[in-house]
Amino acid sequence: MKKQTLLLFSVLIMGCIFLQSCGKDTKTYAEMLADEANAVKDFVKKNDIKVITPSEFLKDTTTIDNEYVLFPESGIYLHIDKKGGKVPVSNDVILTRFNEISVASGDTTLSNYYDNTSVDQFRYTKNSYSTYGMFFQEQNQQAYMLSAYGSAVPAGWLMPLQYVGDGAKVKVIVPSKQGHSTAQNYVTPYFYEIQYTIY
Repeated sequence: MKKQTLLLFSVLIMGCIFLQSCGKDTKTYAEMLADEANAVKDFVKKNDIKVITPSEFLKDTTTIDNEYVLFPESGIYLHIDKKGGKVPVSNDVILTRFNEISVASGDTTLSNYYDNTSVDQFRYTKNSYSTYGMFFQEQNQQAYMLSAYGSAVPAGWLMPLQYVGDGAKVKVIVPSKQGHSTAQNYVTPYFYEIQYTIY
């Protein structure tokens, strides 16, 4: 009986120690958001990005050199390399070429620039209440974003379409809340180079 009590007591102590050690490695959501904000600040500084305000940007909706407009309500940073032509309307299919880079590590995490046979595509929908997009796959085509993250187009990909059109090229820093499901789940910001073509 004493051996069983001692064994049970030992198991309980070991369980408590294990739970305490696990708790030390986890971060709160607030801490993860603070880490994300610091990673974005470091990325902006490291890449010598000049940040402008929306009011400066809205004077002519262009950016020069290494200039990015920061939209404070979303946390998205936008640089327009090429403005493009026709603006998208609801139900347009938009083809994209993109590079996805982790803001924290600087590593390329996903890209379709290396596959000349496929583009990622989504159906663009805009109404008076919201804007959204759904990735889909044609036969014999890769669908990198769809395969990796699901069908919902990140809000950070859709926002530039307010200011650019067919043939546009943009660079965007997308915070986790405006990103795909994995970015949101792991509180990870990404940097994108995106080219849009209206099909």
